[in-house]
Amino acid sequence: MNSASTPTAPFFPGFTPIEAEVLGVHVTGAVGGEGPPVVLLHGYPQTHIAWRHIAPSLAASHRVIVPDLPGYGASRVIDDGGRWTKRRVGAAIHAFMAGMEHEHYSIVGHDRGARVGYRMALDRPDTVRSFTSLAVVPTLDAMQAIGARQAAARFHWFFLSQPADLPERLLSADPHLFLDCALDGMTGGRPFLENEVRHAYHEAFRRPEVRHAMCEDYRAALDEDLAADRADRAAGRRLACPVLSLWPEADRGDATTSPIEIWKGWADDVTGAPLPGGHLLPEESGKAVLDHLIPFLTASAILRSDRIIQGFTASPADGASEPAIQ
Repeated sequence: MNSASTPTAPFFPGFTPIEAEVLGVHVTGAVGGEGPPVVLLHGYPQTHIAWRHIAPSLAASHRVIVPDLPGYGASRVIDDGGRWTKRRVGAAIHAFMAGMEHEHYSIVGHDRGARVGYRMALDRPDTVRSFTSLAVVPTLDAMQAIGARQAAARFHWFFLSQPADLPERLLSADPHLFLDCALDGMTGGRPFLENEVRHAYHEAFRRPEVRHAMCEDYRAALDEDLAADRADRAAGRRLACPVLSLWPEADRGDATTSPIEIWKGWADDVTGAPLPGGHLLPEESGKAVLDHLIPFLTASAILRSDRIIQGFTASPADGASEPAIQ
């Protein structure tokens, strides 16, 4: 585990750049603060700077680790030994955390990062002390609820998941236009993304290997990741840790089931609330996220301490290897 040479300012003042080679990926990110460790996992099509409004405040009471997901941003895949499923991404993030000697930690995930996060919580119940999902319900539930209107609004799920290398070739025609359209849809046209942030996202997206990683991410979602969810549901596996679900009410469309109720299908201890703003909650509604997140993390740490004192031991995950495709 090494400190990187590039500065993190101005996005993460007081944080230290960090990088490591783990399980076939050169992971980069930033770390700051002291206290119980929490890892923040960003979504598509962003990088770790999506957490710029969350991480500095959270670092007042926590050790905050903010990586780029494998293949995204500056986290380069150096051993393309297979598709980067959420289980494989989670294993790399766990190895990254273990390299910093964090045996137990909380996970906060947005969008794709939340899908990595709940997979890690299912696979490593003895490691993940709490999980927060921003704007996401499990992939299996999301696919079961998809309708024509949702499919049109989220067409990129199905476009990016097409067999290689059709979407990669089409994206190469005008990556700038595609990314702007994606970001404009997620922001609803509201100008809360700073120019330097948009520039950073464009700098990453213009690289063919990053676009390919994103396509592989979505291919895995409708293939191996969906199979893993089905296998867990069939086996009755559930999240052992407390779960916080925060979602943009405006982004729910005509959905009739609350994300809290959906997550209760996967966990016993679930709380949450709708928040103002759109899909990019960490970037548009940072204060609202923190108002819920900090008390949740504090309560989860107290709960874990009580369970340790009482001799609570979590059961290890069954079958941590890749499941057969169903």
